[in-house]
This record gives sequence, C-alpha cells and structure tokens, in this order.
Amino acid sequence: MSEQPAAEYRIEDLAHRSGATVRTIRAYQDRGLLPRPERRGRSNVYGSAHLTRLHQIADLLDRGYTLASIKELLEAWDTGRGLGGVLGLVAEVQGPWTDEEVDRISRRELERRFGVTPDEDALAEAVELGVLEPVPGDKDEFLVPSPQELAVAVELHAAGVPLAEITGHLREVRQQVEHIASRFLEFTTEHVFARFLENGPPTDADAAEAATLVRRLRPLAQQTIDAELARAMRTFATLHLQQHLMPEGRTQVFEGRATVSLPHETTQAVARLVGPDNVAAFVHAATQREVHSRTLDSLVANHRKPDVLDQKD
Repeated sequence: MSEQPAAEYRIEDLAHRSGATVRTIRAYQDRGLLPRPERRGRSNVYGSAHLTRLHQIADLLDRGYTLASIKELLEAWDTGRGLGGVLGLVAEVQGPWTDEEVDRISRRELERRFGVTPDEDALAEAVELGVLEPVPGDKDEFLVPSPQELAVAVELHAAGVPLAEITGHLREVRQQVEHIASRFLEFTTEHVFARFLENGPPTDADAAEAATLVRRLRPLAQQTIDAELARAMRTFATLHLQQHLMPEGRTQVFEGRATVSLPHETTQAVARLVGPDNVAAFVHAATQREVHSRTLDSLVANHRKPDVLDQKD
C-alpha cells in the first residue's frame, strides 16, 4: 500500500485552512511561534505541522493564554513534552463546574416572574453581576447562566425582599464564596497538584493523571459547602427562632433572677471550651460583659447627642 504524499500549502492556502490571516501567520513566524517554511526556488512551502501548530495556537488563545505564554509552552513541548495531555487538563479545569444548563428569558417573562416591570437600572445590575447576559441583536432577550440563582431571586422578591437588597446580598455572598473557592484551590494545589506543576508544563502522562484528579475532586468543594451550610443554617436558624419566637414560660423569674433555657448545642459548645463545671460561670461572665458593653455604648451615644445638636445651632 503506497504512502500518501505529505500535505503542502502555500501561505494563502494555509491561511484558508487554518482560519488565520496571511499577516497573522507571518507575525507568528516573526515571534518564533511558527517554524519557518521550507524554501523551494522562489516559493515558501508549508506542511501539516504548520497547520497543526496554528490550530494549537488558536486553541490556546481561546483558552485565555497570551502569545508570550503560548511561546513558552510551545518551546517546552517542542523539547519533548506532549501537548495533548496538557490541553486535556486545561479543558477539564475550564469545563462546567455545575450541571445547570443555560436558559433564556424575555423581558416579558421577567415581568411575569417578579410581578413588576423590570427597570433599566435593575437589569443593568443583573447584567453586571452575570445573573443575566444580553443576547446580541435582541434587547428584549437575555441568557440566564444559572436558572437556580434567578429562581432564588424570584422567591426572595415574592417574599418581600426589595430587588436592591437581593443584589446587595448576592454581592456579599459572592465575595465570601470566591474566598472559599480560592482557599480550596490553594489547598488542593499545595497538597495534590504541586507535583505536576513544579517542573513546568507536565508530561502527557502527568497531565492525564492530573485531569483525572480534577474530575474526582470537582464535586468535593460543593459537597463540603452544602454540608457546612446545612449545619450552620440549622444552628443559627434555631437560635433566631428562639430569640424571636420564644414561647411564654421559657423565661422564668425567681426572686429577681431570670432563668433562661439555652440551646443544647450552645451548652455543649461552652462545656467543650471551659469544661462542664464552668458552664454557668462562663455564661454569667459573658452576659455581664455584654451588659457592660451595651451600657458603655449607651453612655457614649447619649454624650454625643448634645454635641450634634450644638453643631446644628
């Protein structure tokens, strides 16, 4: 069976097949990103390796790499490191971290869900936060990257929370979550992925192993947050309920003293902190400290009021 001749291209043909312009191809050559073509008489001849390299560069640019970093990567890979494994690792990291699918919504549907006509300021803030994404060429249609996030906003608004408060809360939550994500990545990089990254671009085998680990670890951050959020919500929801809806009779007064039932979880936490024999003393001291603190705050506030009145006269 005869071998097929290797593909050969003129620069115009290479540009057509790769999607790059002739000017871009020459610029890549000048930067050292693309090997020089073979010279035959008065013509430059490019081969399949040039086409493959152009596709690699385009792929890396789409993934957010700069030309300078692409050059370093390509030089490392040209010295013996593979490219496929690294691209597979990049694809794994940059792939979706949620099972949600992007939805689409119209202004009319937004009005129906929220029960009000969305004003331009509210829409602009939703777009800035990424809750909505404009559809190019259609000012009345939006993409919804996270339908769950939008559904939460709808429910909160239906419960009486103003839109401005919802977006403000989202900004606060996002800041906290981004901090958690950053810490999780630092933690896993230090203890799991450092060995793959400490010597520059990993080999194909190392990159494939790292990609497998990413797939295994991907759900762990979500599972940890779900479990800890459930625990915290259970604890604090109980405290809030007891503070605001405590039935009569839970607080009893004997000879000028009030007896208050503390949550079992609180008592256990204090016992672990100071020992079972010191729980009562600790609660008493903490109560006295809070009373003194509020008394001082009240004295300071009352002292400042005449000053404020004097300034207005």
